[in-house]
Amino acid sequence: MPELPEVEVTRRGVAPYLEGKTVSAVVMRHTGLRWPFPADLEQELAGKRIIKTGRRGKYLLIHFAHGTLIVHLGMSGHLRILPPGIVPQKHDHFDLVAGGKVMRMTDPRRFGAVLWHPASEGPVEEHLLLRGLGLEPLEEVFSARELHRQTRTRSAPIKQVLLAGDIVVGVGNIYASESLFRAGINPKTPARKISLARYEKLVIAIREILAAAIEQGGSSLKDFIAVNGQSGYFQQSYFVYNRTGMACRVCTAPIRQIKQGQRSTFYCVNCQR
Repeated sequence: MPELPEVEVTRRGVAPYLEGKTVSAVVMRHTGLRWPFPADLEQELAGKRIIKTGRRGKYLLIHFAHGTLIVHLGMSGHLRILPPGIVPQKHDHFDLVAGGKVMRMTDPRRFGAVLWHPASEGPVEEHLLLRGLGLEPLEEVFSARELHRQTRTRSAPIKQVLLAGDIVVGVGNIYASESLFRAGINPKTPARKISLARYEKLVIAIREILAAAIEQGGSSLKDFIAVNGQSGYFQQSYFVYNRTGMACRVCTAPIRQIKQGQRSTFYCVNCQR
């Protein structure tokens, strides 16, 4: 599944082709993705100017004066910027045509979403899918002190707390494993037992890992590719994720894999205490 870096890479890729441009057409194939496409979406957007793009967690936001288009890539989705006239393929479900270019959404598993939040219903942050999201990890509001404060009653393992999304958003499975390794924290440690000093290391690690992943175009596992069709290469820098049995790049001990909440966790028993 595309995580925060992949969505941010996507946002940066589409932004120059969308921001300030006027929508000339909207094409919806089938009835929808994870949820039905909004009724009358073409009438809502045709002739309207895109003000800017944004991101909240793993949701891409396309802002208009009268509302916001919310796009989620699901498990296998990606966006491409194409010239007009390219024939859609089987899994091409949605086109937004603006500024003479086509933003096309491809989603083989159809777990993604294209939703509309009208401005008349308040800020987009109050949308049902966004209102419960935690802090943005790349913003200043995300701090060790805040993370420490919000975990004092959390007995769940820190890896599970990071994935839950209600304290910090967008730190998915790959980047949680890598951040915990960099911070030297065992993923099985109960969140409430981690000290402020160790959370300071974790916050720095999360920011560094996410920033590096964005810079390298994200992790191209399975279906994800960037807007220009190129693959990211952060997966070449993994220290623990998907390296079961391989030597730790720091201490040479074999990387271990366990299951936490139906998700695979990778860690080094020597480097992560």
